[in-house]
Amino acid sequence: MSSDKVETIRSASTGTIGRAESRVRGQRLLLDSSGRPQPDALTNSEAFLAGISSCGVTLIEMHAKETGVPLAGMEVTIEGVRPAAEPARFSRITMRFALAGVSQEEGEALVATYRRR
Repeated sequence: MSSDKVETIRSASTGTIGRAESRVRGQRLLLDSSGRPQPDALTNSEAFLAGISSCGVTLIEMHAKETGVPLAGMEVTIEGVRPAAEPARFSRITMRFALAGVSQEEGEALVATYRRR
């Protein structure tokens, strides 16, 4: 038997063009197309970037706890750039990590752990 973790999310149309509803484990998330003129919900691109940055927060926090590093808190700012000529692609994604309660060396080691994983 495989030990692979399988995550299933169901996304469906909502009756509003450019908006989808995703459901997982009883949770509901509305996502708008990044191409909508006035998105009301998080856009697909914003949700994608939020997934990457929140992974950085949770992975680093858990690793710090497991290794006894005194991380007091953190914030990750992520920025994705999509060129007008190719709006469906990111040409650049940058992340800035702000960590509290750790030395510069400890912070760099924590961020390096995230980058390796």
